Amino acid sequence: MSGVLSGARRVVVKVGSSLVTNEGRGIDASAVGNWCRQLAALAAQGREMIMVSSGAVAEGMKRLGWSTRPKELHELQAAAAVGQMGLAQNYESSLREHGLGSAQVLLTHADLADRERYLNARSTLLTLLALNVLPVINENDTVVNDEIKFGDNDTLGALVANLVDADALVILTDQKGLYSADPRRDPQARFIHEARAGDPELERMAGGAGSSIGRGGMITKVLAAKRAASSGASTVIAWGREPDVLIRLASGESIGTALLATTPKLTARKQWMADHLQLRGAVVVDAGAAGKVRGEGKSLLPIGVVEVRGEFHRGDVIAVRGPDGAEIARGLANYGSAEARLIARKPSSEFERLLGYSAEPEMIHRDNLVLV
Repeated sequence: MSGVLSGARRVVVKVGSSLVTNEGRGIDASAVGNWCRQLAALAAQGREMIMVSSGAVAEGMKRLGWSTRPKELHELQAAAAVGQMGLAQNYESSLREHGLGSAQVLLTHADLADRERYLNARSTLLTLLALNVLPVINENDTVVNDEIKFGDNDTLGALVANLVDADALVILTDQKGLYSADPRRDPQARFIHEARAGDPELERMAGGAGSSIGRGGMITKVLAAKRAASSGASTVIAWGREPDVLIRLASGESIGTALLATTPKLTARKQWMADHLQLRGAVVVDAGAAGKVRGEGKSLLPIGVVEVRGEFHRGDVIAVRGPDGAEIARGLANYGSAEARLIARKPSSEFERLLGYSAEPEMIHRDNLVLV
């Protein structure tokens, strides 16, 4: 377990409302300050940190003078809109005290289900990290409805971990971790220090998807760890009130439950592209490009593309075919088919003139390319 966070360079941390609010009555500035202090300490170690934080609705209720959580969707959305201001202000001021820049990023499920928006969100987050800016992410409750809700920020944390190829996901909660049974009902319940993410037995231990324990409880965290593991990120579920929990986890201390990903990060991502996505089109490349992609593991540049087949958009999965027409690889297109036809056989220095803007130099980046 000591290796989950100690060796992680890019880490997503999720905190629930109970850890950033005064028992649901607005943002607890001291609690946010504590998280920011720990995030800054890990950033100072050279780690890239991303925070997924709840608390907007509770802060909005406080600012609007509401004592009970509204049931109407439009009122919840209004509370979230008001509360996002306070949530962002608290994180911004606290992170600035520690010399860190911050950015608020609001996401919906539709942002990640659509491949072009997925890539745009990924590019934004990776750019922020490269600029040493710490993203603070929340669900965009102001526009969300039941069809596009993540359902809980545990799921959002896992999807963000997948989005940025994180090494680890930390889910901080009001429980010590995962037990073999509900410890409130079973005195023989055994604490789970370490297990394999995705093990079906874990879901049974967590209470099952339809149980009273499960709704918004441990089951969402177990399923989030399973989701994060699909891109190679291991998960730690720990008690958020544990003193300096993030700093101690990063130092290798065993705290909470570690749910380990058994597939290496790169392999998991490439397996996902190879097996689970429908191909939208193809590009045919010359022998030189085919050799670089297949033999040297290089990105595919538009200058090596001799033909564009089918109609596809940025972010769609397309095939890469060699001079003989055989598929040699597949990956996520950085350009749609119409743009690809304009820049085929052209160097990147020509892109701005041809497209009216300058974007990625690759047709498919090697990180988004899998050999077949």
